[in-house]
Amino acid sequence: MLLEPLSDYVEARRREFDRIESTRMEVLTPLADRLQRELSDGRQPQVVFVCTHNSRRSHLAQLWTAAAAVDRELPIHSWSGGTEATRFDHRAVASLKRAGFEIESAGGGLDAGYLARFDSTMTPMRCFSKVHDEPPNPDADFIAVMVCDEADRGCPHLSGASCRFAIPFLDPKIADGTAEETRTYDERCRQVAREMLWIIDRTKAAV
Repeated sequence: MLLEPLSDYVEARRREFDRIESTRMEVLTPLADRLQRELSDGRQPQVVFVCTHNSRRSHLAQLWTAAAAVDRELPIHSWSGGTEATRFDHRAVASLKRAGFEIESAGGGLDAGYLARFDSTMTPMRCFSKVHDEPPNPDADFIAVMVCDEADRGCPHLSGASCRFAIPFLDPKIADGTAEETRTYDERCRQVAREMLWIIDRTKAAV
């Protein structure tokens, strides 16, 4: 069961599905269809979200997909990585905490990342910046989802991926250090949550 503050946030995002434009749904639907096919074949989909730095958007997508899958009781596993490793940005972490995730430092410095929980019974997920093909990410038979245009252009081939989709999001980094920083990160967090929830709900309805 999702943590209570997060559950309220999730239901609020589901009530916003009508905000997703039809052209955006065309971008999201292929991933939902692929997840449905793998589940129908008795498989447990492994999804790796990739952006350039594995710092913001890919972590948001990973955690929202994980939470949505648990909420709908689907055996879908999500991961994230970059074309290079940096750090899980503290502003993105803060936006997830405001949404209702429980997140704390993993210890060992910023490079060690964070421990995130969205369910009261779960073992915390360790979230840290890494290159997309580094452990603990799967190295074969995974679904690759590119969440930024730069990674989509700069990483034309991901070894081991069974298929690849592009679902780009605008980078909230553009607002770093400005008066719009918190609003921009919260807006992106809401969008990623809304769209990952839509994908998982569509998948659930088709299984």
